[in-house]
Amino acid sequence: MDASVADFDAFVRARTPALIRSAYLLTGDQHLAEDLVQSALGLTHRAWRNLHATGNAEAYARKTMYHLQVTRWRRRRVVEAFTGHLPDWSGVQSDHADHTVLRLSLRSALSRLTPKQRAVIILRFFDDLTEAQAAETMGVSVGTIKSQTAKALERLRILAPELDGLHKTGGTR
Repeated sequence: MDASVADFDAFVRARTPALIRSAYLLTGDQHLAEDLVQSALGLTHRAWRNLHATGNAEAYARKTMYHLQVTRWRRRRVVEAFTGHLPDWSGVQSDHADHTVLRLSLRSALSRLTPKQRAVIILRFFDDLTEAQAAETMGVSVGTIKSQTAKALERLRILAPELDGLHKTGGTR
């Protein structure tokens, strides 16, 4: 196996779980999330030679994932509904009722945001991107990121007041 193929394989093994978490938040469906990540990784593989040299492979994969999902949103103007269950992000099954209630509240609240607002929240607070990185990923200005973040957070405060202060206590990951 040549070094480039081995490096891509290592990248996929290391980053796929994080990419699937982000994709799940974008799509609201585990199977669609897996499909989205697979498509993004396919495109990342095509560009691997250049990406590996620059060290921007994950940023490229995330940006590709976001753009693929935006294309899907534009093509399919159907009401999105989160179905199934939210994957356990900690890797350990938790049976704490409070934790479960918060996760369900978060899932429900995210599903009621606009696609752009949901994407901004995911990029900024789940993927920990800066405003500039989120703007580059979405292909919009930093001002748009700021305004969409403010609108989304205000909407989340209304939809799920029980989530207020969650970032101060360590979140639900």
